[in-house]
Amino acid sequence: MNNYALNPLTTSSAAVDTPPHHPKTVIKLTDIEKVYQTKTIETVALHNINIAIRKGEFVSIMGPSGCGKSTLLNIMGLLDEPSSGTIEIDGASVKSYSDKVLARLRNEKIGFVFQSYHLINDLSVTDNVELPLLYRSMAGSERRKRALAALEKVGLSARTKHFPNQLSGGQRQRVAIARALAGQPEIILADEPTGNLDSVMGNEIMDILLRLNEEEQTTIVMVTHDELMAKKTERLIRLFDGSQVS
Repeated sequence: MNNYALNPLTTSSAAVDTPPHHPKTVIKLTDIEKVYQTKTIETVALHNINIAIRKGEFVSIMGPSGCGKSTLLNIMGLLDEPSSGTIEIDGASVKSYSDKVLARLRNEKIGFVFQSYHLINDLSVTDNVELPLLYRSMAGSERRKRALAALEKVGLSARTKHFPNQLSGGQRQRVAIARALAGQPEIILADEPTGNLDSVMGNEIMDILLRLNEEEQTTIVMVTHDELMAKKTERLIRLFDGSQVS
């Protein structure tokens, strides 16, 4: 594990309620509140959120539109700060981390998959997958090796020189997953990864995520509207009006 200069990440001991097949908590949110304020209105996006995600879990988050699912995922991924509460990664609070340390932590430990792919049309599939690795001290040959290996994992070895606009929606989502995998993250956060796809393509993407979880023990947290997809995961967290209801 990498040592972070300002606040080294440490491994916490297993909690009392931790099952033996998930010995370590990798993300812990305690008393999380998120409030958006303007001059005229205060909007509570999240209220009293307490969640522990254990190593190797596949967890889905469900709830109606506007209930705070994406906000919760962004807080887990250190893309957004809570108004109050504590975020712990591997047992260490990130509150005192500098922006530089947070950026490094996101880049090296967490992979992101978004509903809208966020691919750059002017770059080839391989170059898109390599992008997050540009922020690491890594030789170009190693970046290319990791990108090609990630594309092979998602079944796109024959599309490495294509461009995003030459691919189907399902293939573009595979590229997005490969981009997340290229950094070899311990955690993948996926925001509606099957939301823009038909049922066949959606099931294929879900199968890839399930395989990553089962074969490589990658921890995955997925926001979804699809009850059938959620039922394939190990645990379901439901939100309503910014609060946990299960």
